[in-house]
Amino acid sequence: MALQTQICPPLENGDRLSYREFERRYAAMPPHQKAELVEGVVYMASPLRFTTHAEPHGRLITWLGVYQSATPNAAMGIEPTVRLDADNEFQPDGVLLIPGGSSQLSQEGYIQGSPELVVEIAASSAAIDLGDKKQVYRRNGVQEYLVWQIFDEKLDWFYLEDGVYQSLAPDDEGILRSRVFPGLWLNRPQLLQNNLAVVLNMLQLGLQSSEHEVFVQ
Repeated sequence: MALQTQICPPLENGDRLSYREFERRYAAMPPHQKAELVEGVVYMASPLRFTTHAEPHGRLITWLGVYQSATPNAAMGIEPTVRLDADNEFQPDGVLLIPGGSSQLSQEGYIQGSPELVVEIAASSAAIDLGDKKQVYRRNGVQEYLVWQIFDEKLDWFYLEDGVYQSLAPDDEGILRSRVFPGLWLNRPQLLQNNLAVVLNMLQLGLQSSEHEVFVQ
């Protein structure tokens, strides 16, 4: 008697799955397709436009990458699979984490637990990024959460304090400074104006600061 081959159903928006079943179906999807499990519900990503996602994504990742290159005790990743809990498996646009900190790598090479900093580019996904996903990140102890809302030309940087997300306040020049990663400074006005050179100049000042030197040592 011939054995029947088990068919793996495709992922569909709105599917309610365990993260194990989600991963099984995701592995059978085309490699370019992105999906996330948010509170047990599957969300399929829309095609990504250059100006409203890919380009700003590149700017933020460049900023994070420059910081990581000068900070050996930090690790940076682009769109990694992050297993937060049994109902939530995300692929954030970027993460910055401390090896041996609040997350670790699973045997499959996925991030298990909460990276210290999560970055999301929110265009069509703004309602999810600032709604359910923000609550999941908070509940799972992600220390800092940065959301760039492209259509609203707005960038929010939240930090966790007593289990609640607070908005990180800029200085008089609009500079945001991470509370978890010393020297990670962001010139928010210039980033929103797409002036990456000035953004990186400000980051270099952060990397030359005494607080960053102490962090690295």
